[in-house]
Formats: sequence, structure tokens, C-alpha cells
Amino acid sequence: MKVIICGAGQVGWQIARHLSSENNDVTVVDNNADLVRRATDTLDVQGLTGFASYPDVLDRAGARDADMVIAATFSDEVNMVTCQVAHSVFGVPRKIARLRAQSYLDAIYSDLYRRDHLPIDVVISPEMEVAEAVLNRIASPSTFDIESFLGGDAQLLGVDLDEDCPVLDTPLRQLSELFSTLRAIVVGVRRDGVLFAPEPGDQLFAGDQIYVFTHVDDVDRTMDIFGKTRKALERILIIGGGNVGLTVAKKLEKSATRMRTRVIEANRGRAEIAADALERTIVLHGDGLDVDLLREAGVERADVVLSLTDDDKTNMLASVRAKSAGAGMAISLVNDPTLVPLMHPLGIDAYVNPRATTVSSILRHIRHGRVRGVYSIGDAEAEVIEAQVLSTSPISGKAIRDVDFPEGALVGAVQRGGKVFRPTGSTRIEEGDAVAIFALTADVPAVEALLQVSIDFF
Repeated sequence: MKVIICGAGQVGWQIARHLSSENNDVTVVDNNADLVRRATDTLDVQGLTGFASYPDVLDRAGARDADMVIAATFSDEVNMVTCQVAHSVFGVPRKIARLRAQSYLDAIYSDLYRRDHLPIDVVISPEMEVAEAVLNRIASPSTFDIESFLGGDAQLLGVDLDEDCPVLDTPLRQLSELFSTLRAIVVGVRRDGVLFAPEPGDQLFAGDQIYVFTHVDDVDRTMDIFGKTRKALERILIIGGGNVGLTVAKKLEKSATRMRTRVIEANRGRAEIAADALERTIVLHGDGLDVDLLREAGVERADVVLSLTDDDKTNMLASVRAKSAGAGMAISLVNDPTLVPLMHPLGIDAYVNPRATTVSSILRHIRHGRVRGVYSIGDAEAEVIEAQVLSTSPISGKAIRDVDFPEGALVGAVQRGGKVFRPTGSTRIEEGDAVAIFALTADVPAVEALLQVSIDFF
């Protein structure tokens, strides 16, 4: 597949990294020569310096025979014009644009993106995606990662195992026997910084980070088994009233569970916008690192503090300060994956990676076969792929034990006839089933091949 990625920032680079590792023909375009050089020096991609919306630049990038254009620059308008030029001049079949401004995303203007208007096939909104990821964290505060699959009936939970976890040193095979009615399966274990797909005889140890698929109705029981309790949150403090923070606060106001929310925003203009947009939420203007302001916001009574500014280090420091001032738990927005190992030593309970969230959104529209969702784990360590099984898929009609899955891949859940169940080796995958598969990054192409039918299903 030939793909042109417009924008070599964090998201563009990460998408290029995924696609180039899978032997796609990738060209990266950016008007910043340093960013283009970084991409070509570190990845197996071609690079071109220039403005992506210019027809001559797209032409030199190979738009005449490109299968897809992904417009992920920092400018909404450049992304939209790039897709228009790619369609009108070069007839590129598939166009994906990242848009931030809420006005462009308003449902009442959805006709804007028709082929006879602005021909954008897929619109990705980072702020909306990240806000949903933050709300997922709040829904299960004892996890460090969480994502829903199979129409919300299954969840992937990231759980830190502590010394008091009741199932330490127990082989996974034995766990399945002890809790035979539990619809849950451990699909990934990160130990000493290395993520792997476990074997049935592997044990779990204190300090492990595990990824477990579970039916949504079994989440509480699953968390109990691994020594975690689920606590309802009533008081929430948000540090950062920008697009993400404001979106989260709005959704919390509409939540069926009434929560007491307060927002701290350092920029006076943004604070005033947030105050006007929110009905029941108190907005305070000031520095989220100011202890006196945190106390005024009731940090010592907050069940959770969400640090959602656009600066990673500010978010981490604000989380640490809020915890030291008495907050129950802290969740940070962190773009730089190299900072993630600092979370546990600093006492930060969970994080949300906007880059990984946006990358996941884009990847689900790139994968072959009837892929319905893709979730990127960690620093591109693994992916969870949700896909529908067609009659022509290589896995259709076979028992899982008879499918040549790579070592780094495990089936986490199967949905059939609207019901989700835990798979075993004898489970036969049937046409029409939906499957959620955990796969280490190196094994994603092999899993994709098992799901692939033809390019017609893009």
C-alpha cells in the first residue's frame, strides 16, 4: 500500500513507524526540514520538505498512484485543503484528516465532509478521542489502562500487580480452572519493562503489569481477583481548562452519575471560556501548581485529580503536588512515552497518551480486512485488533489451537450472536464472529494476514 503522511510531528511519525515496519510504501511530507530528516533517518520512509496542501508537493510525493493520504499537520485548514487537493487533482481513494476545532466537528455541519463538498473519508478529533480515554480511566480508576471492544461488551484492563495480589505465583492455566465461570483472560504481561504474550504455564509476580480481557459484566470480579477494588468517584478536580479539560468537564456534567467537578486554568481567557461553557462546574483561574489554589479547589477531598494541560511535565508535577496535598489519586495526560516509567516512582496512578489514542483511531481505518477497531498499547509495543471474520478469512472455520497464530498473539475475546465469551483452544472461529486479538507489534502483520481478505474492504 502506498501512503502519504502529511505532518511529521508526533502522530505522523508514529503512524509512519507503524506502516513502514509493515513494508508499506510510505512518504512523509512536512514543511519542517528537521522533522522530515528525523523521519527519514529513523524510519524506512521517503521524505519531502514542503507544504502538504500544495499540488506540486503532493505530486512529487507520489499522489498520482497513492492509495491513501493521511493529513495530520498542526493546522486543520491545511489538513482539509490537502484532502481536497488529493481528491480533486489526484483522485486518491482514501483520505483521513485530523481536525481539532470544535466548530468543524459539530454534528449539524456533518454534510461538510461529503465527496461533493470536502471529500474527507475519515475525520479524527484528538481532543474528543482523548477526552473519551480520560473518562474511561475515571470509570475504572484502579487500572492504568482501559479500552472497550466488541460494542462495549468487552474491556481490556491494564492492572498493576501488588504484593497483596491474591493470585501471585499461580500459573495462568490454574487460574482458568479456579475461576471457570469468569469471562476473562490475561493476554499480555509487562515484566522488567518487557511486554510479552504469556503461555498457560506462566506465573504472575508482584510488580508485573498485566493486560486482561474481560466481559464488561465481570470487570468487578476480575479486579477483585487481582486485588483491586472499584471505588465510585464523586469529587473530581481538573487541572487545565483547554480543549481536552473542557470536553471532559462537559461530559461529566452530562453523566448519569452526578459528580462534583472543579477546573483550574492558568490562562484567563480560556478560564472565562470554560466558565461560560459549563453550568454546574466551578472554574478557578490560576496556577495548578499553587498549593493554596489547590486547597481552595478542595484538593484534599478530591477522589481524583486529572492533569490535562498541554505540557507533560506540568501535568506530572501537578499530579505529584495534588497527591501530596491529599488527593485520592492522580491521572496525567502524557505525550512523551519515555516519561511513563517515572509514573510509578512519582506516585501517579494512571496516564493517558494522546498520541497513542490518536494513532489508534487512525490505524483502525488503515488495517486490512474487516477491522472494526485498533488500540495501540504503550510505546507502540503491541496492538489490540478487533475484526469481523469473513468466510474467506484464513481463520474461519478453524479451532483456535489449529490456527497458526504467532507467539506474540492471543485471542482475548470472541463475540457471536451478540454474546461475548472467553475463548479456549477448542473454540472454533466461525464466519460472522467478531474477535479481539492482542498482538505484539512485530506480530501484527502476521495477525493482519489471518484477517485479510482483499483491498475491497478498506
